[in-house]
Amino acid sequence: MAKAILAVSGKGGVGKTSIAAALVRLLVERYPEARILAIDADPAVGLSTALGVDVVETLDDIRKRIVQNIEDRQKNTAIELLNEARFRIFDTMVEEDKFSFLAIGRPEGAGCYCTINSYLKEIITLLAKEFDYVVVDGEAGIEQINRRVMEKVSHLLLISDQSKKGIQVVETIKRVADEMVMYEEVGVILNRVTNPELVEHHFPNGLPLLSTIEMDPSHAENDICGKSIFALASDAQVIQGVREAMEKLDILAK
Repeated sequence: MAKAILAVSGKGGVGKTSIAAALVRLLVERYPEARILAIDADPAVGLSTALGVDVVETLDDIRKRIVQNIEDRQKNTAIELLNEARFRIFDTMVEEDKFSFLAIGRPEGAGCYCTINSYLKEIITLLAKEFDYVVVDGEAGIEQINRRVMEKVSHLLLISDQSKKGIQVVETIKRVADEMVMYEEVGVILNRVTNPELVEHHFPNGLPLLSTIEMDPSHAENDICGKSIFALASDAQVIQGVREAMEKLDILAK
């Protein structure tokens, strides 16, 4: 059973993928012997770039092959693929030096294949139990929570920028999550903040604020050059801010 399953969610464009990557980096650095799994559940597959991972195949590629066999009425083959799905996921997984990586891929296409999709999601849940720490970079908004892709997590991290709209989105995500997701801890990380005192003064009560990350030119330069999160200095704003949040959640010891 995983010690922690951290799901990252928020409005698009607020830097949640960079924060998910920072979570992975800090876990790798603090727990070098731990089994760590990074799951990119965002169709854009941005977490792979942030972590410096080359993705060859996604979970959706497996799903498409199963769907194609069903559409071709090759039922026996489809059933065999379902039974072998867990092993195929292991083949899809990228093994880095200190963590494993799995990309979900693009959303479901036309047609209803709820049984297949539910089956594959169950396999991901079973797979996660074989790791000590799991970090899930979810797609923007609340769609995945509505579809219960992240039904059981230990920590739900809601990411927003300093805009009122971004904060309203994480408020909405938390309301939905309170009804749809089983989580133990929840908190907000404010990213790309230019005036921390002003933003924190207007931050709504009832949402636990874990950390505030100020704008960081070194991080922007890192992104422009296509470098991974591991190339950032340890005192970069995003690394410090995510470390603070993880310490408040007792994921990292202070």
